[in-house]
Amino acid sequence: MSARFFSALILLLLALLTGCGAVSPPREWQTSSDQTDGQKRAQIRLQLAMGYYEQRQLTVALDEIKLALAANPDLSDAYNVRGLIYLELGEYPLADENFQRALRLAPNDPDLANNYGWFLCQSGKPALAMPYFESAWKNRSYQSPAKAFNNAGVCSLKLRDVATAERYFLQAFQIEPGNPNTSLHLAGVMYQRGDYVQARFYSARAIKAGLMTAQSMWLALKIEHKLGDKLAEASMAAQLKRRHPNSSEYAAYQRGAFDE
Repeated sequence: MSARFFSALILLLLALLTGCGAVSPPREWQTSSDQTDGQKRAQIRLQLAMGYYEQRQLTVALDEIKLALAANPDLSDAYNVRGLIYLELGEYPLADENFQRALRLAPNDPDLANNYGWFLCQSGKPALAMPYFESAWKNRSYQSPAKAFNNAGVCSLKLRDVATAERYFLQAFQIEPGNPNTSLHLAGVMYQRGDYVQARFYSARAIKAGLMTAQSMWLALKIEHKLGDKLAEASMAAQLKRRHPNSSEYAAYQRGAFDE
């Protein structure tokens, strides 16, 4: 390399360095290091709120949400979680207000779309909920499409559309076959339309996966009753009595109310 060429290269590099203030920095993903102190505090409070929500300490969760929003008033996830809390408390107007606020801040969030759809379904507006579930499962970034399909199936049952509910539950099953709630939903649908063999198949999957609620066990018991398997029926009745002796399902069994 000649001295003249080397000197020219040094001058070019120096020019680039001194002129870098006029060059736009490369675009990069936003990470935690890009957050302000307020945003970081808000995220910590939000995580605490979610933990309390999962433990059903709803009042404490609401307090943490307030602190999160005080640190970052535009945190859509905080309004989303507060919507879920108010839904749990039966405060539907407050839940709707928070979900709407979250949607304005994050209109393309699939988790939010699914949650708002579930709110609409639970608050007596199942027909309005369906587009939100569809928006969620069509979003390629959504990591829980089976949840949206399951919720759409439950809403379809509220609309008395058993065929559509079955279709949604089957789609959820294809995505996540190990989900016991999906199997229980399918067992219920098969039972409703009189396909007791298929109902038994899905019911057994749910129970084998550990879903031993009074509801799941009562459905399994009713399926065996319809199939005429007295031994399996008696076995499930004994388990229902042992696990849920004070449940309305066991009381129904004692009355022989298989078709209520």
